[in-house]
Amino acid sequence: MMPEPYRVLFMDNHIIAALKAPGILSQADRTGDPDMLTLLKAHVKDVYHKPGGVYIGLVHRLDRPVGGVMVFARTSKAAARLCEQIRRGSVERGYLAVCHGEVRDGFTLTDWLKKDPETNKVALTDTDAPGAKLAVTRCEPITCLNGRTLVSIWIETGRAHQIRAQMAARGHPVAGDTKYGRNGSGEPVALYARSLCFTHPTLGTRMAFEHTPVHGAFAAFTEAAGQ
Repeated sequence: MMPEPYRVLFMDNHIIAALKAPGILSQADRTGDPDMLTLLKAHVKDVYHKPGGVYIGLVHRLDRPVGGVMVFARTSKAAARLCEQIRRGSVERGYLAVCHGEVRDGFTLTDWLKKDPETNKVALTDTDAPGAKLAVTRCEPITCLNGRTLVSIWIETGRAHQIRAQMAARGHPVAGDTKYGRNGSGEPVALYARSLCFTHPTLGTRMAFEHTPVHGAFAAFTEAAGQ
């Protein structure tokens, strides 16, 4: 379990790697609910006793119900370099998901997605649709249990709701995802950013962070593995 809203995994003068808890926003919105940028700014001010403003750059996002590993920039130079790595596809982003149904074989999903700002949902569309963006997702099943499958996922693009929309379109919606899946029993969305690998923006060294979820629908698979 991860009751705290965030946990810092690594911090230096250039970056912060941290865990975002499910339900915490990546950045502030009109709800005024807790968000990672505000929380990490307060963290840096507290650790370094900074009297003035603190810069934290958001270089990628996780959906509100999705927890897991994120990296933030502490300088504008680091932000620009991390964003460039993401643009080039050199940042490796791995997820775990518990999906409905039995997934027996690995596959790659290649779709064009378009977001409806009024409903805040994305849908698969034609390649020539205005505003459509390419989404590529690689999936590999780990184990099946009680009509659900624990799936390891890697994204080659970072589109809004990418994994949730693509898996639902294939008949394997993420457990707990009422936006794209089924009416659930109130369980949290079983999608988690398990791993993140990137090059440090100033040192040039390859850095990797990983955290395995044990909350919600993931707990059953954790317990089964321990038997």
